[in-house]
Amino acid sequence: MTDFIVVGGGVAGISAAARLSHLGHVTLLEAEAQTGYHSSARSAALFEENYGKPTTRALNAASREFHQTANGGVLSPRNVMLVGSAADADAFAHDLTDMRLEPITGTEARAMVPILTDRVDRAGWHAQAWDIDTDRLIQNWLRELRGNGGTIVTDARVTAVTRESAGWHVTTPQGEVSGAVLVNATGAWADRIAALAGVTPLGLTPYRRSMARLAAPGGHDVSGWPMIFGAGEAWYAKPDAGALLVSPADEDPVEPHDAFADDMVLAEGLARYQDHVTEAVTRPIATWAGLRTFAPDRQLVLGRAVDAPDFIWCAGQGGYGFQTAPAASALIADIVAQRVPEVGVDLAAALSPARFG
Repeated sequence: MTDFIVVGGGVAGISAAARLSHLGHVTLLEAEAQTGYHSSARSAALFEENYGKPTTRALNAASREFHQTANGGVLSPRNVMLVGSAADADAFAHDLTDMRLEPITGTEARAMVPILTDRVDRAGWHAQAWDIDTDRLIQNWLRELRGNGGTIVTDARVTAVTRESAGWHVTTPQGEVSGAVLVNATGAWADRIAALAGVTPLGLTPYRRSMARLAAPGGHDVSGWPMIFGAGEAWYAKPDAGALLVSPADEDPVEPHDAFADDMVLAEGLARYQDHVTEAVTRPIATWAGLRTFAPDRQLVLGRAVDAPDFIWCAGQGGYGFQTAPAASALIADIVAQRVPEVGVDLAAALSPARFG
């Protein structure tokens, strides 16, 4: 018998498991052969506080100090740039205000990113954005979990969940485990796990997000370039290990699965990126896709299920999982321990599954 069963070995589940390991014994179940396999391994991993819904931004703000200082910190400077033209003036103006960016000229933007074309006649800039060392962050939490006696079981896809008088009984190919509290941190599969447990699903929807890795355009050193967004988030590009990641920022609803890029969607997104740069897009070094899963109101879902108080939702991260994880996992632990939430009672209420009735 374990105190806490955490289902899902992405950043949401790992961080929650690490926090809960201070309250009792944790068993973390991951369906794949390794942790961090699906969305967590395929994230652009930017920390930008002014990104997402107001509740997400509040979690970002509450996570910032942890990202900067815990275990030596996991952030490195990146900066953000928004680019636009007369053709997308309205979308650009909306994004500039929404992301609280400083307006700069197209000429100033080209001084920082020399491959931008003359079509880019306006831009926005924000220096307060950082890359997240995702592997270091995950390993820090795994080390914390193991150090507190937690158990990690991989290749443990959940096939059955049974309610018991003392909690939950979970069946996997690696065996069975019983626990007092079940934390559902399974990303795209979260509604399916709820259904297995007899808990009302919330209407979570996974959306595909595709990515291509391109060789550094024109042989430029891209390491100091910002992350670049097209107006209306029609595409984005981000330096990564000497190459450039480019995404069409697609958001196509799909069933939960091991995602892969749609060639046509990727080609259309690369064409939108190409319209803004001077260097021709060549054959990608690699392509892939991940799933970003949202609740109907596109806010995270953190807290006790209305119809099963010992079933804890940790879902709906929607692409904000890494940057919100420190505060989100702390909230999960506060809820389980019945403590006053460090992030505040109002924010906790706004993120609770109870908002769905």
